[in-house]
Amino acid sequence: MEKIKIKNHSLTAFSWFAGWLFVIGFLHLSFWKGVLAIIVWPYYLGAAISFLLKS
Repeated sequence: MEKIKIKNHSLTAFSWFAGWLFVIGFLHLSFWKGVLAIIVWPYYLGAAISFLLKS
């Protein structure tokens, strides 16, 4: 009988969640924009950084 090995990748999930919280705090997003940022948070971060670089 073959043994089944289970791996836990909680570090990846934690990193994603920490990045999401960083974006919400960094951009001062409202609640609903924060919910939307769950899906598209790289867009919000890129828009803010491009605005800072243009200034």
